[in-house]
Amino acid sequence: MAYVITEGCTKDGACVDACPVDCIHPKKDDPAFEQAEMLHINPEECIDCAACVPVCPVSIIYALDEVPEPMKQYVERNAAYFMAK
Repeated sequence: MAYVITEGCTKDGACVDACPVDCIHPKKDDPAFEQAEMLHINPEECIDCAACVPVCPVSIIYALDEVPEPMKQYVERNAAYFMAK
């Protein structure tokens, strides 16, 4: 099970800094960062440590099986981000 960033991402980078496996993208030094609406967690690399959850300033990161129903679209959107790469 991975974690998913949902609606309202501020791209402040706290989750990126907290992630021990570097699975949250795009990073601030990535050319795609400015154009990105939000950050994404790579479901293949996420180790389910939840380090990103408490540091999120807007509390919008959820475990895959806990994503609120109105935000389920972000599960697919997150996976699609990494499939396109």
